[in-house]
Amino acid sequence: MRGVPERLVGEAVAVLGEADADAFLTRVELALPDITGALAVLYGDRAGELLDRGLAIALQAAAQRPEPLRRLDRRREIDPGWFLRSRVQGYVCYVDRFCGTLDRLPDHLDHLASFGTTYLHLMPLLRPREGENDGGYAVADYRAVDPRLGTMADLEAVATALHGRGMSLCIDLVLNHTAREHPWAQGWLAGDPAYAGFYTAFPDRTMPDAYDATIPEVFPDRAPGSFTWVPEARGGDGGWVWTTFWPYQWDLDYTNPEVTLAMLGEITWLANRGVDVFRMDAVPFMWKRLGTTCQNQPEGHTLLQLLHALTRVAAPGVVFKAEAIVAPDDLVPYLGAHERHRPECELAYHNSLMVLMWSSVATGEVRLARQALGRMKPIPPSTTWVTYVRGHDDIGWAVTDTDAAAVGLDGFAHRRFLNDFYSGRFPGSFARGALFQENEATGDARISGSAASLCGIEDALERGDETALEAGLRRLVLLYSVAYGFGGIPLLYMGDELALRNDTGYLDDPRRAPDNRWMHRPPMDWAAAARAADPGTLEGRVATALRRLGDARRALPALDGGTDTEVLDAGDDAVLVWRRRHPRHGTFVGLANVASAPRTVDADTVTGFGTFAFVHGSDGPLGVEDGRVVVPALGFAWFAEP
Repeated sequence: MRGVPERLVGEAVAVLGEADADAFLTRVELALPDITGALAVLYGDRAGELLDRGLAIALQAAAQRPEPLRRLDRRREIDPGWFLRSRVQGYVCYVDRFCGTLDRLPDHLDHLASFGTTYLHLMPLLRPREGENDGGYAVADYRAVDPRLGTMADLEAVATALHGRGMSLCIDLVLNHTAREHPWAQGWLAGDPAYAGFYTAFPDRTMPDAYDATIPEVFPDRAPGSFTWVPEARGGDGGWVWTTFWPYQWDLDYTNPEVTLAMLGEITWLANRGVDVFRMDAVPFMWKRLGTTCQNQPEGHTLLQLLHALTRVAAPGVVFKAEAIVAPDDLVPYLGAHERHRPECELAYHNSLMVLMWSSVATGEVRLARQALGRMKPIPPSTTWVTYVRGHDDIGWAVTDTDAAAVGLDGFAHRRFLNDFYSGRFPGSFARGALFQENEATGDARISGSAASLCGIEDALERGDETALEAGLRRLVLLYSVAYGFGGIPLLYMGDELALRNDTGYLDDPRRAPDNRWMHRPPMDWAAAARAADPGTLEGRVATALRRLGDARRALPALDGGTDTEVLDAGDDAVLVWRRRHPRHGTFVGLANVASAPRTVDADTVTGFGTFAFVHGSDGPLGVEDGRVVVPALGFAWFAEP
């Protein structure tokens, strides 16, 4: 095989047998250009040595891969676009909030299946540090589960149960940093040569100040700056350790190839426990460069490409999802869309779509969404977006000044308006959110709050206003109609299927009380889930609408990945109209009216001059008046080629 080290051929046959070795070596041959190119860029003269070591890790992981996962690999190698299918639909939850412990999770798979779930994302569950841990993102051991949730054996059992129901497992992998209690960090502090250079520490403030001059603060009120003084660092002399997020989260130094190989070992080990999708956390921060924001650096992309290629050699059924909440121009490259396509992550969060839809609901118009979505670069056909209405995190208003100016808005003022609106400060707002990390000096802030509360459902219930409640429900379903129909893998965030509102119980927990994001991470209300069987209840109305969305989506192969979504101007600034022209499955058109009154759009634009049929919507088939389709207030509709 061209370029494959001869020694590797013999070793692969010895540990895998001829058939599996042939498949493994073929994967190596195909991946070699990506691996060798990335190693040369990142580590120069050491590329040859590191190639051998990286392939050795991949071979060992392949040899240890359980047979059921090898069979899954074979199916996915035959169907490499398995995650692009319209039948793929996600659900996101915290284990403890959803069911308590991992061993109880299989008992609730019927609930997930009832919403069409084929992709389950379990929020951070690897063992975190004790005490404050950034919601689980300060990992102390990649190979252990948080003991409050169960054991690694429990996680393997969950993966097996999911696979038996045709569902895949996604977990968070924190790449940028570890907890200071992680064995790597403790070894580094102790001067163990095996961990030399795993982290960065400066003896004085000269370099930290130089870096901080251009690095935006992530948590300015409670963790200003990007460095923390650690007295034990540098052999006890003390040093300023790089801590982009919290003082107890120490950034890994990927300029050291030992870090990269160590992380590869953790990824492949977890893949062999049954993880199908890795949500690669905080990837924009992985490579640093003086004089920049230290985000989205070219080497960071190259590093992801290297880890991706080597992981796929060992476990070809595994895919990467980039957690990159960055500006649109910086986001698309995480899907490999560079000047030349370089496989990097198969999935990425469509943060822009999420932000722009909340902006549209607040303003009652879609001009900004049309402008910003319309200028996003295309993504490779072998990748797709993850679309969502709400996630576990705060909502940061990633609206660029350029896009705002293009539609006559001041970017700063608009972001300020959105914070005021969704925190309930703006007169007439229906939202019940809260400001997160408000910086009074700069006016910056983000928003916490459940989707139902941000949509006005909580406010309407408290006031006993049935008309307002109906509007809030329609907003929630309208937002999900965009997430389900825009193209990509739609994620249903736990509790949204029941319109769960803000939870103030977090204030009783001293560990969580300082972080108001826990208001939109409520415990699952299984009594409310039982009421979802009754379509006359609040829960039943929402659950029924979301199940119908899922049913309609799965019946529309035009929503398969492999093509881009085009945003159209159909003649009304309150109606978002988008179209997908799939090369195999025909055309799909979606409409979403964010106004509180009916609006009309050009019928020919929507129906392809009458060749597209209505397939699903909030209010049944749409009427036509004077050549224009009437879209109900806070209503949506889907059309497709018959």
